[in-house]
Amino acid sequence: MADDHDLDLLRRANPVPVDGPHYGDGPLDHHAERRLNRLLHERPAARRRTRLLWSLAAAAVVATTALTLLLSGPSTAPAVAAPRPLVVQAGSTPVSLRQLAELAEAIATGASPRLRKGTHAQSWSLGMSDDKPPITLPQERVVRWKADGSHTELVVATDPRHPGRPVLSDANGDPHLVEDGHVINRQTYPPSWSDAPPESPPPHDPAKLRAYLTEATYTHGTMTTPQLLDAVGVLLDNWTLGAAESAALAELLADAQGLRPAGQVTDRLGRRGQAYVYDGAGYRRMLIMDPATGAVLGLEAVYTKAVPEYGVKAGAVADYSAWMR
Repeated sequence: MADDHDLDLLRRANPVPVDGPHYGDGPLDHHAERRLNRLLHERPAARRRTRLLWSLAAAAVVATTALTLLLSGPSTAPAVAAPRPLVVQAGSTPVSLRQLAELAEAIATGASPRLRKGTHAQSWSLGMSDDKPPITLPQERVVRWKADGSHTELVVATDPRHPGRPVLSDANGDPHLVEDGHVINRQTYPPSWSDAPPESPPPHDPAKLRAYLTEATYTHGTMTTPQLLDAVGVLLDNWTLGAAESAALAELLADAQGLRPAGQVTDRLGRRGQAYVYDGAGYRRMLIMDPATGAVLGLEAVYTKAVPEYGVKAGAVADYSAWMR
């Protein structure tokens, strides 16, 4: 008979979980798009064209092309989404991450909201081709889990002419379309359980949360700031954090090297936030946090250098996520 350790290894070895993404059957999910963009704009200086990367992005471009045709009449110009980078408000006062972490910790003592499995997010991801201009696919996604371990997922391509307008609702835990949107995926998954991150509940102790995120992202060694920001995306694509978990995450971010306060920003959902910027080689990451609670509101990646081989200009948004409760 297998012991607990053997059973744990078997659970984690499952290469095709019942609720996992099926890359050959449709567009990449948002996390896959984010990882693809990381590969594209965090690669070494000795660049080379990689057909494999384009083959992964192709599904997103196809979905975007369909959305363009859907939104454009026979005599109108194509309605291609092209969000501009978020702009920090001139003259606004930056708030340190340490100050925000202390605020989140004070709020977390006996406070709501509570941790909830599932997510509600809007996202934009840049698809690239060797012979076509880059296109951005705006999506909104609601995932809700039920007490029996089953969950529902609804993903729509949102109208690029009206960015930031929510089109999905999740009354009674069941996501449904409340405005016009092109449905990409609508599915109910049977019960499933896992005790491995990011499926297992995240801890609200900073040190344990760091270990959790390291395991969830298959990171080896000490997690760098770009890896931590990627891990934030993975976490929030699976969980809607409670006050205690948000405080633990704010503590980790406060210790991140190179993440500097930039000032106030209004995100694409019209929410006021504090921006924190990380400058990498050829790209800039912006983290947006709620100044009243210390919760993460969004993440944005922008190219600071052109990538001519893919038709990408400096200042193009590589990807963006805005998480909602």
